[in-house]
Amino acid sequence: MNKRIMTMCDAPRRSGGAVLVCLALLGSAQALAQDAGREARAEGALVGESVEAQQSQAQLQQKIDAADDATREALRELRRVEREARRLEAYNEELARQVDEQDETIEHRQRAVEQLANAEERLPVLTRRLVARLERLVSADMPFLHDERQARLASLDRMLDSGELSAADKLDRVLAAWRTELDYGREVDAWHGSLSTGDEDLEVDYLRLGRLGWYCLTPDGQQGGVWRSGEQGWRSLDADALREVRKGLRIAHEERAPAMLDLPLSVTPEQGQEQPSQQGQEDAS
Repeated sequence: MNKRIMTMCDAPRRSGGAVLVCLALLGSAQALAQDAGREARAEGALVGESVEAQQSQAQLQQKIDAADDATREALRELRRVEREARRLEAYNEELARQVDEQDETIEHRQRAVEQLANAEERLPVLTRRLVARLERLVSADMPFLHDERQARLASLDRMLDSGELSAADKLDRVLAAWRTELDYGREVDAWHGSLSTGDEDLEVDYLRLGRLGWYCLTPDGQQGGVWRSGEQGWRSLDADALREVRKGLRIAHEERAPAMLDLPLSVTPEQGQEQPSQQGQEDAS
C-alpha cells in the first residue's frame, strides 16, 4: 500500500489536486503506522504486565505455599508440644502421688523416732517391771526346777544393776527368760533328781505336764506323789495313778506313743484363775 502511495506520489504531478491527494494519503499512512506502533507498544505493555502479573501470582503462590508449609509445621509442633504437655502432666501427677506417700512415710518415721525416744527413756523401767513380774510368776508357780529358775532370776537382777550392757540388750535377755518360762507351760518334761522328805533325800523321776501337773516316782515305781499347789506339798498316789505316771514317763522319754493320762492335777481351776487376777492387781499397783 505504501509502495502504491509512493508510486502515485512519484508520478508526474499534473495538477495541484493530485499533490494534495498524495499528501493526504501519506499523512494517513503515517497515522496508520503510528497507530500500529502505539498498538504494538500497548500490546507489549499488556504482555509485560501479564508477565509481571504471572510472576507476582507465582511469587504470591510461593508465599502461600511457604505459609502453608509453615502452618503445617507449626501445627505439627503444636501437637508435639501438646503431647509432651500431657506426658509431663501425667508424670507430675505420678510424682505428686509419690511425694505424698513419701511425706506420709517421713511423718510415720518421725513419729516412730519420737516413740522410740520415749521408749528408750522408759525402757529401763519397763525391763525392771518385767523382771519383777517374772519373779512373781515363778514364786506362785509349782517349784519344779527350783534351783535353775532361781539362778536365772538372780542373774537377771545382777544384769539390771550392771552398766556393761545397753538397755536393749538387757531387754533381750529378760524376754528370753520370759520365753523359757512360757515354754514350761506347753511342754511335757521328765528328769531325774532328788526329793527332800525332811528326814532323807530320795532319788526320784519327775514328770511335769506343763503347769497343770507335777509328779514324782521312785525308781522301783512303787511310790510316788503329785504336787498340790494349794497345800504346797506332795500327796501320795494310788496304784492306778502310779501306773499312769509310769506311762507318762515313757511318753516323755519317747519310749511309747502319746496317750491320754488319767492323773490328778497339781492346780485346781480356781487357783489358775486366782493367779492371773492377783498378777493384774500387782501390776496395777
